[in-house]
Amino acid sequence: MSTTDSSATLSADVVLIGAGIMSATLGMMLKELQPDLTIAIFERLDVAAAESSDAWNNAGTGHSAFCELNYTPEKPDGHIDISKAIAIAEQFEQSKQFWSYLVEKYQVTGVTRFINHIPHLSFVWGDKNVEFLRKRHAALTQSPLFQGMEFTQDYDLMEQWMPLVMDGRDPNQPVAATRMNLGTDVNFGALTRGMFTLLQQKPGVSFYFHHDVDKIRRKEDGRWGVRAVDLSNGNKVKVRAPFVFIGAGGGSLPLLIKSGIPEGQGFGGFPVSGQWLKCVNPAVIAKHHAKVYGKASVGSPPMSVPHLDTRVINGKQELLFGPYAGFSTKFLKQGSYLDLPLSVKLSNMRPMIIAGLKNIPLTKYLINQVRQSPEDRIAALREYLPEANPKDWELEIAGQRVQVIKKDAKQGGVLEFGTEVVSAADGSIAALLGASPGASTAVSIMLGLVQRCFPQYANTPEWQTKLREMIPSFGQSLNENPQLVEQLRAHTSEVLGLNATAEAAQ
Repeated sequence: MSTTDSSATLSADVVLIGAGIMSATLGMMLKELQPDLTIAIFERLDVAAAESSDAWNNAGTGHSAFCELNYTPEKPDGHIDISKAIAIAEQFEQSKQFWSYLVEKYQVTGVTRFINHIPHLSFVWGDKNVEFLRKRHAALTQSPLFQGMEFTQDYDLMEQWMPLVMDGRDPNQPVAATRMNLGTDVNFGALTRGMFTLLQQKPGVSFYFHHDVDKIRRKEDGRWGVRAVDLSNGNKVKVRAPFVFIGAGGGSLPLLIKSGIPEGQGFGGFPVSGQWLKCVNPAVIAKHHAKVYGKASVGSPPMSVPHLDTRVINGKQELLFGPYAGFSTKFLKQGSYLDLPLSVKLSNMRPMIIAGLKNIPLTKYLINQVRQSPEDRIAALREYLPEANPKDWELEIAGQRVQVIKKDAKQGGVLEFGTEVVSAADGSIAALLGASPGASTAVSIMLGLVQRCFPQYANTPEWQTKLREMIPSFGQSLNENPQLVEQLRAHTSEVLGLNATAEAAQ
């Protein structure tokens, strides 16, 4: 993608900082809603989607709550809370609808470059966990979003679903699994770059790659002044715009602090690095075709949920296991070790200290993860692949995730594990903080942002009609409309090329 440059102060309607899945989604959405909008996009690296949105940097599973057990916690009274799972499943359906709209409108070919059918499985062992999975299945299948989910304790059936996981397993061990054949794998790096390619072909869109935004300041006329440095020659680019979106992954927090908006005060970030074991034996990779999620160990954070993950990256099937966590003071994989210390300000020091004191088990967990030997990692893998051969696996460094720390009236400071949009009261600037489920729910997150930050347009008949065209379930509850779920899933599966592979896997 080409880079545009200028030394003069430019004007734009919208500035997007960070060329990841969030900016790509918002940029496409806004240009569809109002084609004459001018947009300037800044990215510190020389390519799009090279940080959190990259296929090797965590963002891969189409998070739809089919297999992620941490989205369905068991409450003290024994009931399974499925509210978060339903919300995420609905949001992922909105994502598929928006992608289908783009594929149909722009006649995009080679759709399977970014989305492929991969069944989603949950797998547990031990009597208590088997009972939890049984109750979870019973609760979820009451919702039309989870119709078709299968539950089994049958070894032979599980052998068909996930032969590698069952090979060499003790037949006396109580085990159970659920399977949702509707699952997908999404290469968010490929999707992001595809959307930016479409954006680049539209009038009024300027790209500034290899440009580092170092200043965001409110001007007297109410617009935002954004300054970026061209990292190749030191030239500065200045843009004024009435709206700025900060979608820079781990780099969003420092920029939010620089903006000076009161809504951004008190926010801090806790960086967590990730690692995978990547299979390098094609014969082993070919034997597994599923995303198999387990249960996090007692006392471990939600980010540690282990999974054996089939992914399709650049047209090639890959197999990963993890994630293994680590600690780094960088906010981005290609960031600075000073990111964390420089993010500590008077306004967020108290929440960060309180959150840190309340999350000492997380600190201990990360220390233990950092101290892991290769043998320790293989031991964790063998809980899912009893016959795993260390020679078939190598360590792959994943991306950085910055968990949100924020002020809390009752507790002083809390550590959040989701995503959060922080915006100014007037909606003129917004930043996305946090991690999972992030990319998978980008369409829903940006839909909410459009309604919050562009209320004068979002409520007009023109924008409402367009929003329903792009996302047919907009404004409706899929969970309460089984017929609509069936209808929209049939359409998106057809458009996104998911039907043939799903039928072959039956």
